[in-house]
Amino acid sequence: MSPLGELLARRIRIAGPITVAEYMAEALGHPQYGYYKQGDPFGLAGDFITAPEISQVFGELLGAWCATAWQAIGRPAVRLVELGPGRGTLMADALRGTRNVPGFHAAVDLHMVETSPYLRGRQAETLRQAAPAIVPYWHDTFDQVPDGPLLLVTNELFDALPIHQFEFQGGRWLERVIDVDGSGGLAFALRPPGAAFALMAPPQPARQGLVVETCPAGIALAAAIGRRVAAHGGAALIVDYGHDGTGSGDSLQAVRRHRKHGVLTEPGTADLAAHVDFGALARAAREAGAAVYGPIAQNTLLERLGIKLRAAMLERNATPAQAADIRTATERLLHLEQMGTLFKALAIAAPPPPTPPGFDQPPAA
Repeated sequence: MSPLGELLARRIRIAGPITVAEYMAEALGHPQYGYYKQGDPFGLAGDFITAPEISQVFGELLGAWCATAWQAIGRPAVRLVELGPGRGTLMADALRGTRNVPGFHAAVDLHMVETSPYLRGRQAETLRQAAPAIVPYWHDTFDQVPDGPLLLVTNELFDALPIHQFEFQGGRWLERVIDVDGSGGLAFALRPPGAAFALMAPPQPARQGLVVETCPAGIALAAAIGRRVAAHGGAALIVDYGHDGTGSGDSLQAVRRHRKHGVLTEPGTADLAAHVDFGALARAAREAGAAVYGPIAQNTLLERLGIKLRAAMLERNATPAQAADIRTATERLLHLEQMGTLFKALAIAAPPPPTPPGFDQPPAA
C-alpha cells in the first residue's frame, strides 16, 4: 500500500468510512502524497496527454476564442484566467497565437489557478518563453482572482474535481464509500446517503445496481464563474469529457503511465477522474445569472474556430514528417472515436448576447 493508502486506512479505522469525494480529494490533493503535488503527470513520460500537448493548434484556437470574445464585449481591460493550467502549454499557445491582435495583450491581466508548486514553476518558464512581456499571477482557487471583466478557459479540470457516487440497492439509494476490508486494504462499501444526494435528480424508475454521480465542487465552481461574468462581464470556456446530464453509471477511473489503474490501488500514484455532468454545470451557471451556451462536441467547436484551416497553414511550412504529425494530431482532436465527441465544450457568458465564438444562440427559456 502507498504511504497515502496507509494514512487513509488509519483514518478510516479511527473515524469510519470516507466518501468517494473525500477519497478523490486526498488522492489528488494531499499536501504531501497527493498525485498533483508530486511532479509532472503530463506528456509521453507522464501518465496522460491532454489536448494542448497533442497540438499547438488547440491552444491557438482557444486564444482566438478569447480574443474574439474580448473584441465583442468592447475590448476592456480584462482578467485572462486559466484553471488547472498543467505545464502552461495551452496558455502559451493562446498568447503566442494572439500576439498580433491589436491591443489584446496590453489589455490582459494574466491569472493562473494552480495548486502544485512544481507545475507553477513549469508554467512560469513556458509563459516566459511565449510572452515575456506578460507577468502572470498565481492563485490556489478561483475566488482569489480579482474582480473585473473575465475571460476564462479550462481544459480537463472539472473531470478531476471530487464526485459523490450513489448506488440503488434493495429498493433504495445508498452512498458508495471507502472502507477497510478484512485484509486491511481499501474497499468500496455502501451506507445511507449524505447531504450531497440532495443535488441529484436520480433516474426513475431506478434499477438494481444503478450508479449515479454528482460533483458538488464542480457545480459550485460553475456557479461562481456564472456569478462573476454576470456581475462583471466576460465569458468562460470549459472543455472536458462527459455528458449533457443524461449519463449514469460508474465513470470513476484511474490512469497511470497511460494505462488503466485500480481506483483504490496505491492512492496518490495515479490520476483519478470522472465524467463531467455538463447539464449540472449549465444549470448552476444559469441560476447564477449567466447565459449558457452548449454543451457542444469538441470537434464541432474546433471546426467552427477553424482548426482545419490552421492545420493546413502549418503543413505548408512543415517537412513531410512534420506535416504527417500535424495531420495525426488534428485527427486525434476531431475524430469521433477519439476526443472529438467524448470531449465537449460549454460557454458561460454575461447576458445579453453576443453569442460566444463557435456556439449557437441558446433556445429561449
